Amino acid sequence: MDPVPPKWRTWTTFNYIAYWVSDAANVAVWELASSMLAIGLSWRQALPAIAVGHIITSIVMVLNGMAGARLHVGFPVLNRSSFGFWFSYFSVVSRVVLSMFWFGVQTYTGSECVYQMLKAIWPSVAHLHNGLAPVANITTAGIMCYSLYWLIQFPLMFVSPQKIRWLFLVKASIVPPAWLAMLVWSFVKVPSSKGLFEQPSALSGSAISYAWLSALNSALSINTTIAVNISDFTRYAKNAQAQCVQLFIIPIAFTLVSFIGLAVTSAGVTLYGGAVLWDPLQLIDHWDNRAAAFFASFSFVIATLGTNISANSLSAANDMTVLFPRYINIRRGQVICAILGGWALCPWEILASAQGFLSFMNGYAVFLSPIAGIMIADYWIVHRGKVDVPSMYRPRGLYRYTYGINWRAVVAIMFSVPPNMPGLISSINPKIAVGSALKIYDFACIFGFAVALTVFSVLSFAFPATKTFLREAVTSEDLGEYSESERSSHIEKGVDSGILVV
Repeated sequence: MDPVPPKWRTWTTFNYIAYWVSDAANVAVWELASSMLAIGLSWRQALPAIAVGHIITSIVMVLNGMAGARLHVGFPVLNRSSFGFWFSYFSVVSRVVLSMFWFGVQTYTGSECVYQMLKAIWPSVAHLHNGLAPVANITTAGIMCYSLYWLIQFPLMFVSPQKIRWLFLVKASIVPPAWLAMLVWSFVKVPSSKGLFEQPSALSGSAISYAWLSALNSALSINTTIAVNISDFTRYAKNAQAQCVQLFIIPIAFTLVSFIGLAVTSAGVTLYGGAVLWDPLQLIDHWDNRAAAFFASFSFVIATLGTNISANSLSAANDMTVLFPRYINIRRGQVICAILGGWALCPWEILASAQGFLSFMNGYAVFLSPIAGIMIADYWIVHRGKVDVPSMYRPRGLYRYTYGINWRAVVAIMFSVPPNMPGLISSINPKIAVGSALKIYDFACIFGFAVALTVFSVLSFAFPATKTFLREAVTSEDLGEYSESERSSHIEKGVDSGILVV
């Protein structure tokens, strides 16, 4: 949790480009795009929603990332300046839970890859007797493959983060060429004049508008988790400008992968009887070429492993070490994430339908988008970058506010989250009628972010916490005359920064 010392600030512009190219090669990004076709949008309607969503995401990413790049502290620490020392744990817990959900979703996707690989080797796997009821939303073969994939990835959680880099080198070498090959296959099998470019929208009237808003919201939601904790990565930046490349690489990389998903899914509609196979593994299931099915599925296994370890299990484990530092280290945290996220949350229920998948992504953004809005408002609008890093480590420091809680953040959460709850409930159980409240939920991410940012800013200026307003920022460099161990000790005990309070 200490500020990153200069010798460890090694991330350059190239590292951020490489990270986002790797992260965009993500099965969930493919499914996001193709699921939009499943709900009735055409590719001309879906692709702009994805592009606009990721342009907005990149701006939020750079704004939140700049704080980490300047101050060299991670999300759990930085968050204390806006939420208060103790209330900051609310956002940390929220991210732990959502990382576990994503871990389960990615694990289920990986299990589908294992099924296709086994079926390519032994076709009889497709005829394995199913002893589970249809309402289970998973078969006996599915549970078998899910268990196998879970066991495959579990040992990787005992590899230290510094030594897991080889996995991402493998991912970067295999996944992009394999997915580009699938794109070429889609245009060879179904020319653009007969497939993607000719596919009309299945919606009309106001239904198109609300579906497009929902698609935009989903595009924003897919990276909401990392938009909140991007400082965990930008804290290692060599300089503050290195992370600004995210403005360009995020929209480009994610829109390209989404286009591949749209093109391949559209080809599947033409080739396989009109059904929208939004899950790429279901599309591969229709292939007669067993070798192609095996190697394509293998590329998805590698893509899923890389994403699940870096973005989900490690993120959850890091946050758990902050919550229970005496009892949980990173390895133990990853094991807890694997058990709870992998089994207790039943991810196959989430992925039972395209609408369920979009509802899931919209749902968790209800909680995280307000957190991102509050953090940006606090750092850029209220304090204008002038924060005190050593005080972030003091339970009774500047960011204690009222008993460790910044009530302005509480009110902002209360204004931004509850209006979206009826829509969230209805999306989980459509039998519950919520009326027009469902329409707000179609743009829950935008609503939550904008309302939280506005309410927090207004309250912070109307009822200012004057002790937190500084003439200049106080960073770990202001303790530069001490050694690293002494600096850490002084931060924990609290060192008078000598900066006058306005």
